[in-house]
Amino acid sequence: MTWAWLKALVEIPLSGLTQPTRSDWIFALRTVSAGLIALLAAYALKLDHPQWAMMTVFIVAQPVAGMVLAKGFYRLLGTLAGGLAAVGITSVFGSNPWLLVTVLALWIGLCTLVSSLLRNPEAYGAALAGYTAMIISLPAFGQPHLVVDLAIARCAEIVLGIVCAGVTSRLILPKLAADAIISRLKRSILDLADYAGGAFSGGDPANLAALQRKLIADAQTLAEMRTYARLEAPSFATRAHPVRRTIGQLLWALSAARALHSHRRPKNAALIPMRSELKAFVGELAATPGALDDTGPWVARLDAIAAKAREMPELPNDTGPNDDSEDKVGTITRLTIAGDFAEALKQVMRGLDALRSPVSRKSSERGQPALVVHRDYQAAWRNAVRAALATLLVAIFWLTTKWSEAAGTVILVAVVSSLFASRPDPVQSAWGFFTGTLLALPFAFLVGQVALPALPGFGWFTLFVVPILVPAALGMANPRHVGVATAFAINFLAFLSPHQAMTYDPVPFFAGSASILVGILIAISVFIVVLPADPWVTVSRISQAMREDLARLCLHERIPRRSAFESLAYDRINQLMPQLQQTGRKGDPILGGSIAAVTVGLEVLRLRNAQLSASVPRETVESIGNFLRGLARELLFRKPEEPRSSTIDVARQYAAGIAERSDQAEMLQIAASLRIIAAAMEDYPDFFARGRS
Repeated sequence: MTWAWLKALVEIPLSGLTQPTRSDWIFALRTVSAGLIALLAAYALKLDHPQWAMMTVFIVAQPVAGMVLAKGFYRLLGTLAGGLAAVGITSVFGSNPWLLVTVLALWIGLCTLVSSLLRNPEAYGAALAGYTAMIISLPAFGQPHLVVDLAIARCAEIVLGIVCAGVTSRLILPKLAADAIISRLKRSILDLADYAGGAFSGGDPANLAALQRKLIADAQTLAEMRTYARLEAPSFATRAHPVRRTIGQLLWALSAARALHSHRRPKNAALIPMRSELKAFVGELAATPGALDDTGPWVARLDAIAAKAREMPELPNDTGPNDDSEDKVGTITRLTIAGDFAEALKQVMRGLDALRSPVSRKSSERGQPALVVHRDYQAAWRNAVRAALATLLVAIFWLTTKWSEAAGTVILVAVVSSLFASRPDPVQSAWGFFTGTLLALPFAFLVGQVALPALPGFGWFTLFVVPILVPAALGMANPRHVGVATAFAINFLAFLSPHQAMTYDPVPFFAGSASILVGILIAISVFIVVLPADPWVTVSRISQAMREDLARLCLHERIPRRSAFESLAYDRINQLMPQLQQTGRKGDPILGGSIAAVTVGLEVLRLRNAQLSASVPRETVESIGNFLRGLARELLFRKPEEPRSSTIDVARQYAAGIAERSDQAEMLQIAASLRIIAAAMEDYPDFFARGRS
């Protein structure tokens, strides 16, 4: 049986699609070395629980240096906040055990609420503040005078682990977030070229959908790495804005490519050359090795394509309204989208250049626009109630039965119900944590209860644990196994509880291990039974927020920056992605609608800016205003079961009327924007209706 467990552990990093890379091996060896250094330092400092120093190294370990610094920084803040809370709560309520556990449960609920409203790594720090108070307070139960010493010891152990992990990740063959951003952005540009090539040539819908999801996920990763890179070096602050802007432009290009794919008209004589030129461009870009080492030639070609798309085509004026292949406004509309794609891809490449060659300058941008970041307060309150209730119920069981080992169960319930509460699938995340913990148990028993009591000393300890922790760290470097592998490494050390003098004492070992496993299972049961999360409810709320964003664009007196809307839009879509992954193919229309919403928002901004142009007739300005008010009503009030309002028809009528009255480029651009909005809403009618989940 033991060899079966060992085989399962070793296969964790090897069962993915690729073998561990050189970078993975560097990460694994660096992490294990930092853990051993932290443990040796904890021995030297005679800390009460030296395993916490080594465990902290594995808790904050990340492949990228900036991620280690970010997680370590917020872990330190969370530990300090939790330590202070433990001292305060225990000092005030320590004499009444029932009141003490009640207040601790409420504190965990409050921290879970805050964590659910924040993003990583801030969310991690808030969750940690909650269960750290429990970890410190319960050992001091009945002895409140010890709580200060416990809090100081815990903070010292955590700081030691953070310092060892941070220093080694930054100095020993570091993988920097700044470099990772550039590498991932280059990969995203090539993926975008692959997506566009498939979209322009009628590629496989499943492959296009997979590429679309990958591009959105990569955009989310870029946004996270932006924060990590700023922690690595203050000099990256000058590149923070280009990263944010470039992510929005990447989404703009994806939205334009999707629109061209959805509304391709092969018989359109004016669009055929443009589509062929774009298809040839993206195909050459994707097939050229090292294409993005020098973006100059590519940017120049895109500039020429965008300029050509803005030129007025020569079309006959006697075509009928249903002859879409040669309809003047239809042609301008598709050329506008093609030009948008070329312009967006060009700006993404310029963003890549800005990251590689930053220029220090003061920002001249206006203040924040009237657009807000979506926070799911209903889900946050659900998570808070669930964490507080689960912790309180298990604590009541502990106080009632007076089972000493149940204290460990209380702590694990608090940890799991808080730490995984805001995950898209908390049950799956918690089950992965349970799996890793269960895998760790036999290894910890063999090393801690059999080998080390017979062969004591740090040298023997290193000999036994390195062959176990290196494969675990390799698993941590693999996104497919990071949850299970991290849980294995942390709980292997927790079960092992390394001290300088190890003794054979299996009874408390198995009792403590059982309490931990039971605590995780109870937390999983709570996720399933108490206020279970429905991904469609969350999807519905985020979709409603996106519709409200569009309505705000239509009605608000102040017109936000284009980049601000793009940034908000990708934030919304990033929140949708994890939820939609749980719904399978049923979620594809929602994802497509969210991308279409980007198109609608950008065209609304074009119309709003056109209203400010002195060359646009007053009649047209009023027509735009009437249309935008009608569009806002449609977005805010129409329900899926209700018939479609006249908004789409009005957009087409206004566009046709504008094209009949004027051949000016600015007027035809207004007509094209109206048609683009109508087409997007026609493609995804349910997404643009209130209440669709």
